[in-house]
Amino acid sequence: MTGGDGRLDAQMAFLTEACRLKSVTRATTLCDASRPENSAEHSWHLALYALVLGEHAPEGVNISRVIRMLLLHDLVEIDAGDNPIYGQIDHAAVAAQEQAAADRIFGLLPADQAGELRALWDEFEAAESVDAKFAKALDRFQPPNQNLASGGVSWVVHGATLDKVESRVGTPIARGAPALWAWVAPRIRAWFASNGKT
Repeated sequence: MTGGDGRLDAQMAFLTEACRLKSVTRATTLCDASRPENSAEHSWHLALYALVLGEHAPEGVNISRVIRMLLLHDLVEIDAGDNPIYGQIDHAAVAAQEQAAADRIFGLLPADQAGELRALWDEFEAAESVDAKFAKALDRFQPPNQNLASGGVSWVVHGATLDKVESRVGTPIARGAPALWAWVAPRIRAWFASNGKT
């Protein structure tokens, strides 16, 4: 037994709060375009992406750490909501909201776990370590693949252009997972060309 009931109470408070991520709707739809995905589904799917695509990670990436980052990375959306990548947003205001959310949500945990998990979240946000760059790349790699599978539903709804996709999605993918960008870039370009969008 570690720490008694108070520790378990804190852990369960965090896990109960994390359940709220299932109610945060994202701009990207499911692959079958039947409905928007929620942020909890996105986080699970990204963890699976990391598990399956880890062999394409740059040298030195620790996939176990990447999976942990991806399971945690969007918890702040419980408070801050999802901000579609193609929308016009105040990045400084969003960053402040997400920092406050991270303080509150990770603060529910016992201090040692709060510090450990918050450090992983901060590392993901900074996107400087090889693990965080790969995690960020996967976070940007999943939505275009879902768009390709769904017929570009969220690209159309949000007025995405090829230039926007390449700058907002392509740049972080190419930085953290060049092999994945090399694979998906021609597919994205072909979709935009065949749908008369630039």
